[in-house]
Amino acid sequence: MPATPAYPPHSAPRLYVDVELSDGAEIRLDGGHAHYLLKVMRIRQGDPIKLFDNRTGEYLAHATALGKRDLILTIDGKTREREAVPDLWLCTAPIKKDRFNWIAEKATELGVARIIPVQTERTQGHGIKVEKLRAHMIEAAEQCERTALPELDPLTGLADMLEQWPADRHLFFADERIHQSGEGSFRKALVAHDGPAAILIGPEGGFSDAENAMIRALDRSVAISLGPRILRAETAALAAVSLWMAGRGDWND
Repeated sequence: MPATPAYPPHSAPRLYVDVELSDGAEIRLDGGHAHYLLKVMRIRQGDPIKLFDNRTGEYLAHATALGKRDLILTIDGKTREREAVPDLWLCTAPIKKDRFNWIAEKATELGVARIIPVQTERTQGHGIKVEKLRAHMIEAAEQCERTALPELDPLTGLADMLEQWPADRHLFFADERIHQSGEGSFRKALVAHDGPAAILIGPEGGFSDAENAMIRALDRSVAISLGPRILRAETAALAAVSLWMAGRGDWND
């Protein structure tokens, strides 16, 4: 006898919806979601769709009514609870638009809980489009099967962020100046500093002397090195998140 195919099928489209889901509920989709399912995925009545709501978890639904520009989905049941997210924030200075979008996408895939864009003296550009950036994060979460979206803060000045920094959260900041001194091993820092954490990555050109001193003055700050090579900002951000996830996150669960 042929093997029973896995259900729900891995090939089923997967979408985030900003409404609390529950067993048996009916969901009407229009706009971009409807266009994607009807025109791109060619959904037919009865086809399965996975949904997650960033509140309760992931559900399996099926298409019950199709229109030209909208469709109705009926929730069959929950497939997964909302995931427990590792308590890691990524605080990073905006860089060129496409590369900053890439940072947000990959940080979402890696499992960060919160992204804080940070304005520094050498930050290129003086604003971000929060809604567009969030759209990139949602798409990444849909594709990598996250059931929880990272929080996304508006652009925050470095001094303001440090002034409001929570007393129980370590701030690991990438300081390319310390490698030659032999200090700043991130591996050793992870062993020594458990608990809620954040990673701070500077802009292209790094932090100014005044900013470096201001960060170091924070009681919970920990200067770290990311190796002997000078990394681009986006490389440094994802390398640091990966190291934390491997040492303190959920990669070893």
